[in-house]
Amino acid sequence: MFSHMMIGSNDLDRSKVFYDAVLGTVGARPGSFDEKGRLVYFHNGAAFLVTKPINGEPASCANGATIGFATASPEQADAWHTAGVEHGGTAIEDAPGERPGSGMYLAYLRDPDGNKLCALHRLSA
Repeated sequence: MFSHMMIGSNDLDRSKVFYDAVLGTVGARPGSFDEKGRLVYFHNGAAFLVTKPINGEPASCANGATIGFATASPEQADAWHTAGVEHGGTAIEDAPGERPGSGMYLAYLRDPDGNKLCALHRLSA
């Protein structure tokens, strides 16, 4: 359903360190800057971009929004979470783990700009 997601950042170099580490755990290559100065990641047919807001105002995170990243296993979700915390992110909500009755293994972080992120692995029945 989604082709891409774009979020704002006030420090693109800091974001590159964070997202290179976090997205690298799910197989994405390090991001690169495009001709407009946006940080771009391509993986599995989708794009994830990080940019300074074009209106010149400071970037802010969306209250109530969460960006989810699919992981291949609980171990990959754990690696994603660890990489995020080690590279400037903040662990939030419950510790990474299976949510009883949901069939999902989840891990939550906030990136250095405060955007809420989730690693999700659907457990087999």
